[in-house]
Amino acid sequence: MNTLVHLAAEEPQNPLLPPIPELVVGLIAFAIVFGFLAKKLLPNINKVLDERRDKIEGGIEKAEAAQTEAQDVLEQYKAQLAEARHEAARLRQEAQEQGATLIAEMRAEGQRQREEIIAAGHAQIEADRKQAAQALRQDVGTLATTLAGKLVGESLEDHARQSRVIDRFLDELEDKAEAAGSAGAAR
Repeated sequence: MNTLVHLAAEEPQNPLLPPIPELVVGLIAFAIVFGFLAKKLLPNINKVLDERRDKIEGGIEKAEAAQTEAQDVLEQYKAQLAEARHEAARLRQEAQEQGATLIAEMRAEGQRQREEIIAAGHAQIEADRKQAAQALRQDVGTLATTLAGKLVGESLEDHARQSRVIDRFLDELEDKAEAAGSAGAAR
């Protein structure tokens, strides 16, 4: 013990530095623990870290693939939507064209029916006018024959003679009416 005290008294020792034998034993123990950790624990840690990195990278790749797939689906949806809009516009245009064609056909059919009705009306009016003129001619002829028979004093019952007299009389009346109408129109 004297030696230790003597050594302690000779050298002033730094309290921060451990004694050399403790330092050597500590370094050897540290090397053993470090070697054990490097051989056994570090590969396991690296393995776990690699697995995590792979999982993360796989998750990122899956997320990117899902995002790419979602983007593709979105593009397909947009294309289908644009196609549907185009189809709807085409159908709307086609319906408008069909409507316009149908309206034109209905107008043409209405015009044709109108013209048929007008033509039938004119024909009916003309037939009624001729029938009325014929009836009037007969009535006027009968009255004229009766009146002429009374004035002349002889019977004009002969039908052929009666028809000639009536026709001549009515023709003269028509000529006078036309002459009066022409003179009125010339003024």
